[in-house]
Parts: sequence; C-alpha cells; structure tokens
Amino acid sequence: MEYYLYGIGLILIGGIFSIFAPKRLKGWITVFFSGIGASFVSISSLPVLFGSTSFFRNFLFPDPIGAVSFVMDPLSAFFVFLFAVMSFITAIYAAGYMKSSVKTSSFFFFLNILTASMLLVVVIQNAIAFLIVWEIMSLSSFFLVAFENEKEEVYQASINYLIAMHIGLVFMICAFILLTLRSGSLDFNSFKAVFTSNKEFANLLFILFFIGFGTKAGFIPLHTWLPKAHPAAPSPVSGMMSGIMIKTGIYGILRILFLMGVPSKEISYFVLIISIISAGLGVFYALAQRDLKRLLAYSSVENIGIIGMGVGAGMLGLSYDNPLMAVLGFSGAILHILNHSLFKGLLFFSAGSVYLGTHSRDMEKLGGLIKKMPYTAFFFLIGSLAISGLPPFNGFVSEFLIYTGLFNGLKSPSLLLIASVLSIASLALIGGVALLCFTKAFGIVFLGVSRSDKGVKAVESPGSMLFPLAILSLFCVLIGLLPQYFIRLVNGPVKALTGGNEINMNGNLFSLFNTISIAFFVFIAFVVLLFLLRKLLLAKKPVSSYKTWDCGYQAGNARMQYTASSYAEPFLALVKPFINFQRRIEKPSGLFPKGADFESKDKDWVSVFFIQPAVRGISKFLDLFSWIQSGNTQQYILYGLIFLVLALFWIIGVK
Repeated sequence: MEYYLYGIGLILIGGIFSIFAPKRLKGWITVFFSGIGASFVSISSLPVLFGSTSFFRNFLFPDPIGAVSFVMDPLSAFFVFLFAVMSFITAIYAAGYMKSSVKTSSFFFFLNILTASMLLVVVIQNAIAFLIVWEIMSLSSFFLVAFENEKEEVYQASINYLIAMHIGLVFMICAFILLTLRSGSLDFNSFKAVFTSNKEFANLLFILFFIGFGTKAGFIPLHTWLPKAHPAAPSPVSGMMSGIMIKTGIYGILRILFLMGVPSKEISYFVLIISIISAGLGVFYALAQRDLKRLLAYSSVENIGIIGMGVGAGMLGLSYDNPLMAVLGFSGAILHILNHSLFKGLLFFSAGSVYLGTHSRDMEKLGGLIKKMPYTAFFFLIGSLAISGLPPFNGFVSEFLIYTGLFNGLKSPSLLLIASVLSIASLALIGGVALLCFTKAFGIVFLGVSRSDKGVKAVESPGSMLFPLAILSLFCVLIGLLPQYFIRLVNGPVKALTGGNEINMNGNLFSLFNTISIAFFVFIAFVVLLFLLRKLLLAKKPVSSYKTWDCGYQAGNARMQYTASSYAEPFLALVKPFINFQRRIEKPSGLFPKGADFESKDKDWVSVFFIQPAVRGISKFLDLFSWIQSGNTQQYILYGLIFLVLALFWIIGVK
C-alpha cells in the first residue's frame, strides 16, 4: 500500500511542478512524474488483481470524518490499474497536444489532480472522505472542461457539467446519510448489514446511488452533460473523461452491488432496462451527429449502456441463482470497461489530431484526410472497428461474453427468458447501428475528397501525439487476438461480485477463446497472403493513378459525395420518433431556380422535455425575487441593518 500512496504523491508533485515550469517543459514534467507515479500505483495493484490478498491502510482524521480505511481489494485494484495506465498515456498525448495551445497555465496541474482523485476514490471506504474526493474529482474535471472558457459554448457546457455533477452528488449524499443513520458508522463495511436487513430499503438506497453514480457514468436520462462537455473540452480531457472518468460511476455502482450481495430481481431488471435504453438511444443519437467529438460523446453513452447490460445480466444471474450467467455477465461488463477505455481514448485522441490538423470538428467540412493524415486515419480505423464489436478486435471479446451470459438466461424462467431474448436482439441492433455510425465517421472524415479548404490544408500530427495512438491500437488488437490471457484481468473483480464464483481458467470458455484466437490468426495470415500475392502479380505491371471516385469522369466535385447527414438519413428516418430527428428542405423551383437548401438536426428528448422546462421554471421562480437585487444602495444598507437587528435578538434569546 505504501507504493500506492507514493505513486499518488508523485503524481501530485508533478502537477505542482508543472505550474512553475516554463511552457515548453510543463507537459514533459507531467509525463515524467505521471510515469513514475503510475508505475508505483500499478505495482501495488497487480498482486491484488492476480492474487487473493487485499491491502489496507487506516488513517485517523479529525471529526466528523474519523477513521478512514484505504482498501485495495480486487474490484478497486482493477480500476486502479486501468486508471494508472490510461492516465499516463493521456499525459503523453497531452504533452504533444498542448504544444500548439496559446495558454497552458494550470492545465497539467488540474489533469494530475483529476488523476490522483480518481485513483483515491476507488480505494477510500469512508462515506465523508469518499464524497470529498469525489467532489475534488468533479471540480478538477470542471476546470479542465472550462479550459477555453473565453468561448461561449465552452463556458455554458462547463457550467452545465458542474450543475449535473452536483445534482448527482445530492442523491449520493442522501443515500450515505440514510446508510449512516441506520448503521451508526461511516465505514463501508458497516453498510453491508443495512443492505441485507431490509429488501425495500436496500432497493431505495440502490436507486439513490444509481442516480448519483449514473449521472457521472452517463446513463440515459442522466446523460445530458456528456454530449456538451466532451466537445467543449480539449481532446486529451475528452479522452480521459470518456475513457476513464465516467468509469468511476460504474465503479460506484459495482461497489454498492458488492455491499448488497444478492440484488433483488426488481433492481436487476431496472438496471438492464435502463442500460438497453441508454445503449440504443446513445447509438441512434451518435449516428445523427455531424460534430465528430459530439458523435464520440453519444457513443460513450451507448457503451456505458452495453456495460450496464453486462452488469444487469450479472445481477439477474445472482437473483435467479444462475452462477454461469452471473460470471459471464460481470466478466463481459468489466472487460468492456477496459476495452472501452482503450478504443474510446484512441478515437478521441484521433479526433483531437484531426482538429489540430484542420481546426474543425464538423464532418461536413472534412474529407480525404487519409491522404494528408495517413497515420491518424489508420489509428482511427482501428478504433472504429474495435468499437463496432468486429473481430479480431477487443470490442468483440467483451460483447461476446455479454452475449454468452444473456444466452444462458434462455434456460431460466419465463420472465428472464423474455428479458434475455429482448436483450440479445437489442445488443445485435446496437452493434449494427454502431457499425453504420463509424463507417459514416471514418468514411466522411478520411475518404473521398475534401469538402472545404480545412481538409486541403490538413497536416499530420507530430510523433509525440501519434505514439499514444499506436500504444492504444496495439492493445485493441492484442486483446482481440489473445483474449484467453487478458480475460484473467477480470477474474478477481468477478469473483468478488459473485460471492466466490469465478471464471474456470481451464474450462470450455477458455477452450473456446483459444479456438477463436487461432481462427483470428489464420484469418490475418490469409489476408497477408492475399496482399503479398497481389503485390507479386502487379510487380511488373504499371498501375495508373486516378482521382478518388474518378470512374472515367473528370468533372466531379466534392458536392457529389455523401455528406454526414445524407449518409445516415435513411436509417434515421426509421427511428425518427425515438430521437426527435428533424429535417428542413427547401426544394428548387421554377425554370431557373435560384437555389436549394437542406438542413437536418436532432434534439435530445431529455433536454427538450425535462431539462429545458426545469430551467425555465427555476428562472421564473427566481424572477419573483429579482426585486431584492434592485441596485439601490439604501436598500442594501437596510438589508444589513435588518440582519444586525435579527442577530441581536437571536443572541438575546440564546442567553
């Protein structure tokens, strides 16, 4: 545990040093200290992750906090290892990305504060200390989102994010207050008895915690901050928030499940249904976007839903005493946490490279970037294939486990049978739409010809930004090709959540993964063989070069290509009632038409029908008291006099 604390200390020291360092050294100082700190933290987590022991350390703080336990068990060790590795990769990318920024000020300081708070929040097991560190995590990420606050959209997005985080915090505080009153303690271990003593009360507590943690994770309808904050934040922050920070919400839900033991069937179905809705609507909204980072943000909502489906399957397995379904569901969910961190970080970092190279996130103004930014295009393609769940990449492996867990639900009673069938069908539909979404993203941004000068003037990113993309791409491929080895990372957390059940390292599942791995290598060898054969056959033959989409016609232009909107429009027309998709068409008319226009946009149902009316209602309510702030100096003096008189009466009354 000492190495873990030393590692966090080094990360914090690196953040402090970066404030006083020259601009050109800020990023690399952060990388240096983050690398050493991440190594210390990882070293302390691996024995717990692959062993059977847990580390703990107790600290005594003044009241009202009291004794605080820092516990590294298999569940927290998984998140600690993930956060340490991904934060170090993010620091490397940020060092290259921020070179072009006019200001860096305290960027790296808050980046390291965010890293340290995430590493702490998954090991602290005292309610007040947990909430304090959770708030530090929210505030540090708020300052990172608001980094370019001179832009109006960034300012609004950061305030929206801060409000959303504190709404979630209120629900968490309420749940912890109820637990503390019942248990008489702030320690997490004392909460177990409360969860097991009363089923209805346990369900209420879980709902409160789910709202609080689910707001951070981005479950629908608690997701509205996410598609605003991610596009507004610098790309290293977007990758860190989507890749790992929102996973603290998943950690919180899993920690509560660990304390609950066996959840009720009602709560299990609740999680599964919310997750299906989140995954489905998330990918529908992602497909409708033309802003590249906003598309990736909604895709995070989708993948949080997929993780939730795995968690829901695991909870139903526990509720129905189906150990295999529980193990497979939780295994798929936890492995998808790792996989999503890798390919979503890869995609956000690639999108950041596109933005630096073109100064645009609007896909309608891009195109043909594969010629200008070939390395970025290659890495974005790997991320797109991985997030679409295609073999032989890592997204396939975790979704395969979730599918397998749901198929095991087909052997259970009628209600679980129906839920499993609907979940399998939903996951299949979501996978198909995700593939459509990312063929759109890759095709519109990187293929064809440029739609504006922004694409024509694009330049490739420097090596300091491409290196993290290469590392993330490598892991996306390795986990897909060798799943039988990486699945061992999730065995400890799954065993903790299922009460001792674990993946059989020598069973049918691992035999199946070995077979899949061999099939993937054979497929890759076949593709390489075809490529070499083609190269050999064309070695002495001249190959002519033509413009993209030439087809013998020399008068083509960029307007003849698909746009992002037109590519997705046929499918979006089918799901229009679900995503509030709107189109405006101004058709050409007359013998000599002057012009035509087409516009499509989506409106988030939650924002339109819940958030915006609530904001308007609060504004009207506050307007009733606008007379208090009149600007009249005499009136403000009167307020002070009234306060002094009331204070005097209160003092007299107390005496």
